[in-house]
Amino acid sequence: MSQMAITDGNPANPTYVYVAAFVDELQRAGLHHVVICPGSRSTPLALVLAEQPAIRVWMHVDERSAAFFALGMAKRLQQPVALLCTSGTAAANFFPAIAEAHLTHIPLLVLTADRPHELRDCGAPQAIDQNRLYGTHVKWFAEVALPEASNPALRYIRTLANRSVALTTAVPAGPVHLNFPFREPLTPNPQADQPLLASSLRDPLAWGGRSENAPYIAVSDAPLGSVSAETIARLADQMQSSQRGLIVVGPIVQPELTQPLLQLAARLGYPLLADPLSQLRSGTPEQSPIIASYDAFLRLDSFTDTHEPELVLRFGAMPVAKPLLLYLKKYAHCPQIVVDGQSGWEEPTQLAEEMLHTDPASFCRELLQTLGDQPVVNRWLQSWLKIEQVTRQTLHRVIEDFTPLFEGRVFRELASLLPEGATLFAGNSMPVRDLDTFFWNVAHPVRVLGNRGANGIDGVVSSALGVSSAQKEPTVLVIGDLSFFHDLNGLLAARLHQLHLIIVLINNDGGGIFSFLPQAEHPEHFEQLFGTPTGLDFAPVVQMYGGRFQRITDWSSFRHSFRTALQEQGLQVLELQTDRASNVSLHRQLWRALESELQQES
Repeated sequence: MSQMAITDGNPANPTYVYVAAFVDELQRAGLHHVVICPGSRSTPLALVLAEQPAIRVWMHVDERSAAFFALGMAKRLQQPVALLCTSGTAAANFFPAIAEAHLTHIPLLVLTADRPHELRDCGAPQAIDQNRLYGTHVKWFAEVALPEASNPALRYIRTLANRSVALTTAVPAGPVHLNFPFREPLTPNPQADQPLLASSLRDPLAWGGRSENAPYIAVSDAPLGSVSAETIARLADQMQSSQRGLIVVGPIVQPELTQPLLQLAARLGYPLLADPLSQLRSGTPEQSPIIASYDAFLRLDSFTDTHEPELVLRFGAMPVAKPLLLYLKKYAHCPQIVVDGQSGWEEPTQLAEEMLHTDPASFCRELLQTLGDQPVVNRWLQSWLKIEQVTRQTLHRVIEDFTPLFEGRVFRELASLLPEGATLFAGNSMPVRDLDTFFWNVAHPVRVLGNRGANGIDGVVSSALGVSSAQKEPTVLVIGDLSFFHDLNGLLAARLHQLHLIIVLINNDGGGIFSFLPQAEHPEHFEQLFGTPTGLDFAPVVQMYGGRFQRITDWSSFRHSFRTALQEQGLQVLELQTDRASNVSLHRQLWRALESELQQES
């Protein structure tokens, strides 16, 4: 299609010359995946993208699910993914995923088709105000110029393509929005009122692009500046004089950071509190300063009263665990240093005294060069490691004695079942919190992801399917029933694109997290307003999308069914039916058992 549109002598629609140049530059800039939703006004972009062999098209009929699918793919690839829809409310349905991409620095190139200017704000169908539709949730917005087959227009659109793709990954990474107004005809039929420029007058670079598939304009994103030698020396002195320090690592997907972090923690003798999305709870040595069960023992005053930190060094976004936040607030006078590799402001505690915008891995290496390489083992670190060991042993022992299916045990089971290279995607609300509490360590590398920017329960199925589309290794999603219901449309992607996804569905018939919140103390309206049971049977829905559904009744069956699901292809759903009230009771029983065990230890 794109080649036909620019062939000499072909009376093509000039719109297609313009769009073909844009799409040509997208692939030159390194963009190789686009998620497309069907529609009329977006026809020029859709047809040309479908004809571009260097770009793979992923179709999705529901815009909200499509956007989260693109988000998951870009999250896994750590590369820009394009997203295309027609005009009107279709574009509005992209918004939740764009907000999540903005908050978690995921590179998305959002392409929305629009009515031309003369058909706006005049009652034309399928037209809304798309100008800066996503507000501050995108890094940059451009109202693209109306298509022309002229030298200046083609130079402009090629430059715009390269600029936009580069911006999605430039620090801070995030979504970029281009709004394309198109006039009819929308198909590549001849458009007599705009004849193509004569061949002799065409600028070869504007019409054909640069040689050897080079981008029209190469864009280089310089790395974040290094922290000055004076600052490194000052921080090294501060850390060496603070024996009771902590390193806290939030959600990060940066494999090159793991080793420098472990070395820095060992050198300083600091416990390393690793969020489940930090990628530090798998594939790391057993003899390391990593603390993974802090969500459990930081609930206990008997520990927090006797473990006052002198310094906190935090990397990335704030971790999931609320007990950690309360612990930091308890010692609000303790100096906190936040290292943000995306030049953002990941500091919701309002307690930090210093913010460093720098590459975290480089920062750790520079500190290590100043500190030297002699590890420190002190009583402070040993105390944290001891309670880590006691906590894991106690929780594991008590969980084994629970008769009903306990939601938190899902992650203890998965820790031994997930194969090397698998991705574990955790839904929001209770699953990600149980992940934090009960997923402690896996000997081999396992990637752990989630949508922890806006923390919404929408689009989680589609995000996990997007991850699945970007890897050969298994992808496993643990999700609650309400979140699953929110994105049932997303299951279509598994059928359309033959994707392999194992879903562990924790069905407690409602919003389980509310049973842990103060709202549960008002039982008169609790079920209607917060519990919100639906009573749905998900088996027919899964079967409708060509998936395999199994209802699990015990842990032996879970292990057998999960291993079978790993060997099979397609959509696999394992449902565990649990009771919300029982789940709260079991969690509290665990905290009481842990407190009793720690009292005996002391």
